[in-house]
Amino acid sequence: MSGSPVLRRLRAEESGSVATELVLLTPLLLLMLLFVVALGRTVSARMEVDGAAAQAARAASIARDPATATAMAEQAATTALGSDHVTCADLAVTADTADFAPGGQVAVTVTCTVDLADLVGLRLPASQSISSTSTAVIDLYRATT
Repeated sequence: MSGSPVLRRLRAEESGSVATELVLLTPLLLLMLLFVVALGRTVSARMEVDGAAAQAARAASIARDPATATAMAEQAATTALGSDHVTCADLAVTADTADFAPGGQVAVTVTCTVDLADLVGLRLPASQSISSTSTAVIDLYRATT
C-alpha cells in the first residue's frame, strides 16, 4: 500500500517543484556570490593600501631631505602593492613634506584604483578608487642635510 489517494495526488502535484525552485534560485545565488567576491576584493585592497601607506610614511620619515622622502615613499608603496594580493590599475603616491624637519612629520597618501570590471552582472562601477593616508613623525634628534 502506497498511501491514501489524497497523499498520492499531493505528491503528483509537487513533482518538478524542486527543479523549478533550483532554476529560479540559481541566478540569485550566483549574484550573491559575485557580490561577496566584490566585497572581499574591496576589503582586501583597502587593507593592502592602508599597509602600503604606513610603510611609505615610515620610509619617507627616515629620509634626509624632502626629495628623497618622496622618492622613498613611492618606492615603498610600489613594493608593498606589488604583491599578488591586489592589482592597482592606477597607483598614485603623494608625500606632504611641508613640515619636513626634526620633530616634524611627513604624511603620505596612497591611491589605488582597483579593477572590478570582471565581475559582470552586478552593475558595479568598472573600477573603484581606494585611498589611504598615513603620517609618521620625524625623529627630533635626527640631523638633516
